[in-house]
Parts: sequence; structure tokens; C-alpha cells
Amino acid sequence: MPPPWMRVALPGPRYCGNGKAEPVSALKGLMVAVEVAERQRDAARQGVQNARAAHQAAQGQMEQLQGYANETEGRWGMRADATVAPEVMFHHYQFMARLAHAIGLQTTVVRDYEGRVAAAQQGLLQTELRLASLKKLTDKRRLELEHAQARRDQKQTDERAALQYRKTSNGL
Repeated sequence: MPPPWMRVALPGPRYCGNGKAEPVSALKGLMVAVEVAERQRDAARQGVQNARAAHQAAQGQMEQLQGYANETEGRWGMRADATVAPEVMFHHYQFMARLAHAIGLQTTVVRDYEGRVAAAQQGLLQTELRLASLKKLTDKRRLELEHAQARRDQKQTDERAALQYRKTSNGL
């Protein structure tokens, strides 16, 4: 079964006897679009947070590798005057080369996550712009509907006043 927000039928404009759309239904579609855009913005924010967390984790792993490499080099630096077998030195250099390779790979991973963070931030910006434009459009339509209603009310008031005037002027 689909989630509740997918089961809601989107309302189309309802028409009054005069062929004009009702004011409430004219805004309903925009209000639904605003709600959907808000959910998309929230999801984009979560995506940015997730991308930042992954970037920080990758950065932390790289720092651990670099720290371990520095620590290992430091330990071997203290033994500079000690006699070490060539096989041990060979294994040390081989290990340090592998560690440097791992740091290089991790640097690539960190750059990849930087790109993902940037893309997620760009996506968030796009969803925020869309939401802002939908809200602005909704406000504009609401004002238009309020002005139209005010004009209709004024017209009715003017017609009532004209009828009242005719009644009083004919009755004299």
C-alpha cells in the first residue's frame, strides 16, 4: 500500500455556476506543491548532512593514516644509529610505500566526498529556490484572489446601494 501522501488525490479546479474556478481550489494545488517542495528541501538538507558526515569520516580516516605513517617514520628515525638487517629495511620501505599508496587512495576518496558535498549543497540550493518561488507564487495568487473577492464585494455593495437609491427615489 502506498504511503498516505501518495494516496491523496490532487484536486483540480472546481467550477462555479459562472464558469470561474473557486478561490479555495485555485490555491489548493499550489499549497500541495509547496508541501511537496518542503519535503524535498528537508530531504536535500538531510542529504547535505549525510554527505558532510561521510566527508568528515573519510577525512578522519586519512588523518589516521597520515598519523600512523608519521608515527612509524618517527620510530624508525630514532633507530638511525642502530644496526638493522637489510631485509628489515626492505620490509619497512615496502610497508611505508603501501601506507603512502593507501593515503593517496584515501585522498581521492576525500576529494570525491568533497564533490558529493558540493553537489548536495547545490541540490539543496535548487530545492530552496523552488520552494521560495512556489511560496511567492502562492502569496501572489492569494492576494489576487483577495483583491478579486474585494472587487466582487464592492460590486455587490454598489448594486445594493443603487437598488436602495432607486427604491427611495421612486418612492418619493
